[in-house]
Amino acid sequence: FIYKHKPVYIFSTAKRHHELDPVDRFLHAMRLNDDQLNELSARFQAELKKGLSAESNAAAAVKMLPTHVCSTPDGSEKGQFLALDLGGSKFKVLQVKVRECVGIKKGDVEMEEKIYPVPDELLTGRATELFDHVSESLKDFMHEKNISLEKKHPLAFTFSFPCDQSRLDQGTLLNWRCTVSNRSSYVEILAMVNDTVATMMTCGFDDSYCECVLCVFMCMGTGTNACYMEELRHIDLVEGDEGRMCVNTEWGSFGDDGALKDFLTEFDREVDAASSNPGKQIFEKMVSGMHLGELVRLVVLKMAKLGKLFDGRVSDALRTKGKITTADVAAMDENGLKNTKDVLDELDLNPSDDDCIAVQHVSTIVSFRSSNLVAAGLAAILTRIRQNRNMGALRITVGVDGTVYKTHPQYPKRLHKVVRRLLPECQVRFVLSESGSSKGAALVAAVAQRLTSLRRQTLSLFRLKEEQLQLVKARMRSGLDAGLRSKSSSTIKMLPSFVYLTPDGTERGKYLALDLGGTNFRALLVRFKKQTSRLYHKIYTIPLEIMQGTGEELFDHLAQCVCDFLDYMGLKNTRLPAGFTFSFPCEQSAIDTGTLVAWTKGFKATDSEGHDVVSMLREAIKRRNDIDLDIVALINDTVGTMMSCAHEDQRCEIGMIAGTGTNLCYMEELKNIEKIEQRMCINTEWGGLGDDGCLDDIITLYDTEVDQNSINQGKQRFEKMTSGMYLGEVVRQVLLDLTRRGLLFKGHVSETLKTPGIFETKYLSQIESDRLALLQVRSILQQLGLHGTCHDSIIVKHVCLVVSRRAAQLCGAGMAAVVDKIRENRGLDHLDIAVGVDGSLYKLHPHFSQVLKETVRVMAPQCDVTFQPSEEGSGKGAALIAAVARRKRDV
Repeated sequence: FIYKHKPVYIFSTAKRHHELDPVDRFLHAMRLNDDQLNELSARFQAELKKGLSAESNAAAAVKMLPTHVCSTPDGSEKGQFLALDLGGSKFKVLQVKVRECVGIKKGDVEMEEKIYPVPDELLTGRATELFDHVSESLKDFMHEKNISLEKKHPLAFTFSFPCDQSRLDQGTLLNWRCTVSNRSSYVEILAMVNDTVATMMTCGFDDSYCECVLCVFMCMGTGTNACYMEELRHIDLVEGDEGRMCVNTEWGSFGDDGALKDFLTEFDREVDAASSNPGKQIFEKMVSGMHLGELVRLVVLKMAKLGKLFDGRVSDALRTKGKITTADVAAMDENGLKNTKDVLDELDLNPSDDDCIAVQHVSTIVSFRSSNLVAAGLAAILTRIRQNRNMGALRITVGVDGTVYKTHPQYPKRLHKVVRRLLPECQVRFVLSESGSSKGAALVAAVAQRLTSLRRQTLSLFRLKEEQLQLVKARMRSGLDAGLRSKSSSTIKMLPSFVYLTPDGTERGKYLALDLGGTNFRALLVRFKKQTSRLYHKIYTIPLEIMQGTGEELFDHLAQCVCDFLDYMGLKNTRLPAGFTFSFPCEQSAIDTGTLVAWTKGFKATDSEGHDVVSMLREAIKRRNDIDLDIVALINDTVGTMMSCAHEDQRCEIGMIAGTGTNLCYMEELKNIEKIEQRMCINTEWGGLGDDGCLDDIITLYDTEVDQNSINQGKQRFEKMTSGMYLGEVVRQVLLDLTRRGLLFKGHVSETLKTPGIFETKYLSQIESDRLALLQVRSILQQLGLHGTCHDSIIVKHVCLVVSRRAAQLCGAGMAAVVDKIRENRGLDHLDIAVGVDGSLYKLHPHFSQVLKETVRVMAPQCDVTFQPSEEGSGKGAALIAAVARRKRDV
């Protein structure tokens, strides 16, 4: 075969039309077609999965090391950081300023660095001596830059060796058997990261489209590696299943278990055998810059020995390991025959033109195989990301660094082309890292500092310690006792309900129940037969203008609803006994009378407070003159819930509401009720706890903001921290503050976020659902006009979690006070009691009920408390009270 001109090499699944040239035949095993690359990619995907699993990780060749980096930069990072970059025979110390100095554009980073050598004796000596040297060099740098040693400075540490990290700022080196951790008195190590991860962060900062899950980084230099953002639920080696974490694949070890055995050539085996770590880093030895030149040398040497090059002449230089470098390979690929001849002349080979063409062809095939193998590995990672996100198509940015990628002129084009051919459904954009790993490490620290600020300054405000909950319990108990005294000014009203008995199962007949507890009004017909009941009901909306109009307009509206319901049931001309559930604080002097103390839950109808609400309803019905009711009982929804559950379980002596509002009632002993001379259920109206300032030590600035924007400032402070009407607004205030501080939504405060009431409490229940993926959380936020990243979704979920958990804990502390009081009232060492519960927060929120129960268990250990959800609400309870009251009246 005679070369007539410089050939154009097209490497694809199809063979060239003419006969393969001698180099092609000789290196046929290095010429990989698409079927082979897809097979390699499938094997690599299996290795990824194996490395992520706790069961198979120990035996996995690709270790998939968790980095505890769970967020990429969003552009809001700022501050000054120190950075250490240790990765070889020298290391760098840097001062990094992220958007700090005047003149720096938004998103820009300014760096000053100094390089320190590492003496040879330290490279092979004790780890403590090496790190002592690093520490002294850091002190030197700080002194030179006038950085005080009197206070701690945030520091990022790029450590380019495989580590088993237990958290972001601590890791155990797998080979040296030492631990890197935070022990300095003048720096605080916020993050320790691998160089691959650090450079990914740099690309994420520079590329605004590069979001947390859409960033892969490959290092293509003297070594090779890749990292990407994996779903946390798939990483068995760390706890948690929400969000994503960057995984350092350490993919250079792919094939160490024999997975690449059928792809290895004799030259790969020879490189491996002559290396310092035979049998290890097999994939790296096939693709990285440290080995490409040696692979070319071995091929050329064998061809020369076989007489296929240089007329069979072999020089001493050609026999010497390392004489052809990866830089030589890049040069031969860049400027063809001239550079190839120069390289061969340096090896004392006196090549002909045909020799130069053949050697250049060898170099091209070896480097092209490297890019093919890397493309197959990258395709496996991108396929996994696409499958994780359940996407048909994927748009993604890949950050790349390394001398091979940067200096080899054809390598990037080949890599890009093969990746796109293997993954036609993905739009892949490659971004070259210009600033290296040091900037990335500082950005990891900046992100860590931002999130630490979030945890320390905001979320921690809602986390209540047991001592704080014990104080809430004690204050609730004090308020209960004070409220029972006749001349007390307690914020917990302890209102008598005039309900003396709970159901005994003998209730019979038809009863009407009316239920006003919030923005809806319910009319019900309840039929009792033996120990069963049957309900018919209809729901009516209370318009805002009625809620905040006059009292006469409100009760006329209720009368109209009752009339409509009776007409609907065909009972308009029937006089039925009725129970009226009125879920607002009332002073009762009898079972069928009650004076409204104050409106809550957004109601503000005038000329109502201080008036008997039963009389107001009777007068409204009388004004209509078309229906007649026998209102025999006025009750609170909490009392109704207790009665409803007591019909099923006679141990039930407590009623609780955890919904739009919050309240509790219980059966109090006669001897403790100074306001009345008979035994009865007490409606605590516990939502007023804290109106006297007794909860100021746990009330946050966000609670204060919610209170100041409410229609009853300074009132119902406990309710505003625990009830469904306010929790969504508390969350909105937190999100608004975090955004203004640049910790959320990239600091963009939307008009939606500034709108009071936009974040309804139902969104807390949806967002905190264990079954809801982050994409669905993000979708909910987008429906609200809040556009953010996946990590924004994680933060929002955390905010919802701490706000709702605090609410449940506070209710649990209050409940513990009540059950302990009942136990002490009866002189018992142990109390077994049931609580009837109603309300959307208790029933629909995924975690509220469990946190409530656990808090009561811990804080009232001498009480066995069973929570019984009220399946039929307070309406059935109202009918039961009407039945009990009528039975008592008839007697």
